Amino acid sequence: MKTKRILAVLLSLILIMGLCACSSNGNDKTAPETTAAVTDTPVVTDEPKVTDTPVVTDAPAVTDAPVVTDKPAVTDAPAASIIVTDMIGREVEVTPGSYTRVVCIGAGALRMYTYIGSVDLLCGVEDIDNTTLSERPKMFDSVARPYVLAYGDKFAALPSCGVGGPNAQAAEAEKILSCNPDIVISEYEDVEKEDALQEQLGVPVITMKAGPGGVFDPSFAGSMKLLGTIFKNEAKAEQIVSFIDKEKAEISSRTSGIAAEAKPGVYICGLGNWGTTNHLMTAQNYIQFNIANVKNVVTDLAKDGIQAIEEEKFVALGDDMDIIIMDAAAVKNIKPLYAENPEMFNECKAFKDNNVYIEMAYNAYYTNYEIALINCWFIAKTVYPDAFADIDIKAKTDEVTELFLGSALSDKIYAAPSSFGGYGKIDTATFFN
Repeated sequence: MKTKRILAVLLSLILIMGLCACSSNGNDKTAPETTAAVTDTPVVTDEPKVTDTPVVTDAPAVTDAPVVTDKPAVTDAPAASIIVTDMIGREVEVTPGSYTRVVCIGAGALRMYTYIGSVDLLCGVEDIDNTTLSERPKMFDSVARPYVLAYGDKFAALPSCGVGGPNAQAAEAEKILSCNPDIVISEYEDVEKEDALQEQLGVPVITMKAGPGGVFDPSFAGSMKLLGTIFKNEAKAEQIVSFIDKEKAEISSRTSGIAAEAKPGVYICGLGNWGTTNHLMTAQNYIQFNIANVKNVVTDLAKDGIQAIEEEKFVALGDDMDIIIMDAAAVKNIKPLYAENPEMFNECKAFKDNNVYIEMAYNAYYTNYEIALINCWFIAKTVYPDAFADIDIKAKTDEVTELFLGSALSDKIYAAPSSFGGYGKIDTATFFN
């Protein structure tokens, strides 16, 4: 029995020792749990913070690179000064695109500027172009001046840089200085006076010019390109110059094949020349007639250009006048002359046949360049209606003024008192009565 008890105790000890051994092996199972804790560590297992890091994956700072692409400090660097030759041959140093205060002086300067430059840069305007003033030259107020129709409200808010008008033959330096311009666009075509004015003002004075051909003259194209250079608007300048060339070519091409015997005799009158004129003011080699291949009844004058003929010559040409085209601005002067001597007019073939037409004012404080272009279309359509049956003059007026001045202005132009409702034929039996 004792031996059995001893054996039982020994077996019990062996069993306890085995259990202890098993317990020791069971503690090793914590190793996989520890491994799992390391495996699930976000830094190692998920790695989204590395993969989605914007700098690496999306890289907007590198891809868009605004600092490198735009380079504002380089692109917007001040423009370099250059030397330009203005339209009367003066060499003037300018800094294109740098000007923020502009004054325009002399007949036609502001008009030309508005075709190319921003009116928001103007810091002064001549009294003649500020229609809100009571004391100012008013001889053109009844006549359509498209640049004033387009921007008159802006002109009205500006201080005076001088009186202006055809009677003002000198720049008013003190008034110009009071506007504090950083550049002056001028139409005073005198080298010595322009040089003296520039020295007095201390800013560039740039002179424009059109030339005898008006809107079709190379000098007008040169003025547009010069303004385009100075005010960094070369594209607009080129657009206007190219448009004029295209329009001129089309008018000529439509009329070039018309036989001489099929051409009526045409008389142009009332052309402005330092103010409004009358039925005796005409021109030979009139540029619009030449472009449209029109037969001009005036051919034997001693010189070209707008000029007056004698009453006797007007009467002598009467039988050759199949068509008369009259500038609208001259009507106010022609009416009283008609009242004094209606026979002088009524003996003309065009008056007897009721073939007298009104074109819009060619000159009003120098040439209305956009009107001069539209007039060419109107003359061509009037003389050769079949060749221009597809042309609507009102639509053409809007097309041209939209390009030149940014607005369709036909309604405003035709509404001017001295426009008489716009382009068209007048009734010679009643119009002058």
